[in-house]
Amino acid sequence: MTIDEALQLAYQHHQAGRLGEAEQIYRQILNQQPNHAEALHMLGTLALQTGHWDAAVDLIRRSLQLGPDCADAHNNLGNAFKSLGRLGEAVASYRQAIALKPDDADAYNNLGVALRAMRQPGEAIHAYRQAIALRPDHVQAYNNLGILLRATGDCDQAIAALRQAVTLRPDFAQAHNNLGLALRAAGRLDEAIASHRRAVALQPDLAEAQNNLGLALKNADQLDEAVTVCRRAILLKPDSAEAHSNLGVACKGMGLLDEAIAAYRQAARLKPESAAAHGNVLFAMQYHPASTALSLFAESQEWNRRHALPLKRFVQPHTNDRDPLRPLRVGYVSADFCEHTSAMFLLPLFRGHDRRQFEVTCYAQLAHPDKTTQEMQVCVQHWRKIAGISDAAVADMIRADGIDILVDLKLHTGGNRLLVFAHKPAPVQVTWLGYPGTTGLETIDYRLTDPHLDPPGLDDACYSEQSIRLPNTFWCYDPLTAEPAVNALPCAPSGFVTFGCLNNFCKVNDAVLSLWAKVLSAVRGSRLMLMAPEGSSRRRVLDRLGADGIGPERVEFVARQPRVEYLRAYHRLDIALDTFPYNGHTTSLDSFWMGVPVVTLAGETAVGRAGASQLNNLGLAELIARSPEQFVQIAADLAHDAARLTELRSTLRSRMQSSPLMDQVSFARDVEAAYRSMWRDWCAKA
Repeated sequence: MTIDEALQLAYQHHQAGRLGEAEQIYRQILNQQPNHAEALHMLGTLALQTGHWDAAVDLIRRSLQLGPDCADAHNNLGNAFKSLGRLGEAVASYRQAIALKPDDADAYNNLGVALRAMRQPGEAIHAYRQAIALRPDHVQAYNNLGILLRATGDCDQAIAALRQAVTLRPDFAQAHNNLGLALRAAGRLDEAIASHRRAVALQPDLAEAQNNLGLALKNADQLDEAVTVCRRAILLKPDSAEAHSNLGVACKGMGLLDEAIAAYRQAARLKPESAAAHGNVLFAMQYHPASTALSLFAESQEWNRRHALPLKRFVQPHTNDRDPLRPLRVGYVSADFCEHTSAMFLLPLFRGHDRRQFEVTCYAQLAHPDKTTQEMQVCVQHWRKIAGISDAAVADMIRADGIDILVDLKLHTGGNRLLVFAHKPAPVQVTWLGYPGTTGLETIDYRLTDPHLDPPGLDDACYSEQSIRLPNTFWCYDPLTAEPAVNALPCAPSGFVTFGCLNNFCKVNDAVLSLWAKVLSAVRGSRLMLMAPEGSSRRRVLDRLGADGIGPERVEFVARQPRVEYLRAYHRLDIALDTFPYNGHTTSLDSFWMGVPVVTLAGETAVGRAGASQLNNLGLAELIARSPEQFVQIAADLAHDAARLTELRSTLRSRMQSSPLMDQVSFARDVEAAYRSMWRDWCAKA
């Protein structure tokens, strides 16, 4: 048998997956002809396939010394370098392959993969598009392009690319799964669920698809099935931190906080380098009745120690002009510059900013821009997209922009970029809005709050940041709609008082239900309307209330709805009952806007004093209870005072409009005064 015949036989074995036979023949060829470039190349390719990457690099390099014009060898060398994490060398090899063979679609696709790993999304997208232009049926390039477009926030283009991938290859389970992710990012939940179900049907053991199906079901409030699916994903892949995290998300949505925190902690154990996994623990603790200001602070300090402090070595001196009176560059960082509850508070501030004294840049970690995004863009001078860009690169961008004051708007909520702040790219760094708590970061200097959320001297030692109390309020609210109008008091025609809570259901714990049951018992014939997911969550509520003597005929459930329909649900409420230890925040402001008074129980942490802050700003401090017994008394007295309820119904909206809670000009001046004070302090420290 000639060497060429032996090589052909080896190819056949190699392509058929008979790697041992192929290797034996390649080595026999090299024994006869040690400098046979193709045999070296193919033996290197076999080493690559079997995970012997260093050997692959050595063999393919030797083949290229003998035949440097082999484009396939350069491409495979790039694959070996990529497997070893030597991405710069991988990119150089792929580019050499393309130079030798400009129509090599696979080399372009591989180049895109390496560039993406190097966090060069623009160049990676270009490489994928080149692969597709050369080979319009390149399924993997469409799939990779879709993944990257979604990561950079271009959901529509991502969906188009991934639909093309599944059209070309309908049995491609991973592409169906990725399409589901893009559809979910675009808010198209029903389609996302269908895509994930298709992926699971095609490949039932694909844990990633089961996991993503669980999260999509959670977002659609199908929580019982979401928990089941997430647990199935964990059975398939017990070491999947993401699956445990998504189980935590679903359990949290059902109000099962112990289970949620346990799942989040397991995710953090499995992936200790994940700041997001650990952050989920910290955020869920805000809702737990057992949490204290001290325990929350301790967890935030641990988060800082694990995830932020290692980045301290990247902090650089700041060269900003130390003029205390000059106009300031302020940067805001968020994933919520879109149709999100945050917009109700950001738009009033952005509109109110004095553009002569404050030059505003938004750094948008944004998956899917929308009309609200466009409204915000009009209000600020500069807009930067940071989705898919590394923390270090975003920090460099902020330094290059010369930002004086950088504001985090997320704390430990999903999509935050706190590790950008760990690089300290701006001389003054502040946190606000996500929730009134602490980030734990040593590199964030200040937190904005108000005198009611944080009474002076109370819990100041439980924040890593210095608390700056705005004169009146932490929130300045815009409902973003004039509809619907306030209606007449519903108890007049119905003959009974309807209490209600349209808060996030994870705030509804057993102690809350027990206290509400006492209110219902104190007001004969009264009803309760509660926003809760369908299934076992509602059964748990009925069982808990039933144990306190409240029958199911007195309880009505509603599901999550689009904003206008959600606001219209307040037409059926006479009095809103607040949750604890985490009060309603935006939900309570919505309630006031719709003419529905809120009875609150002031809590032990800042998130539990939101009701007190808002009611003080409305001049309605008499609706603030300091004990559970007082909560029942206030709610019952109000329910029995039809004249007071009628007066509040007709005046609460105008009271809101004339209060600090909706005075965007004064609020902006207060925030700007806080920024100016921070800036003067930094200048003085020189």
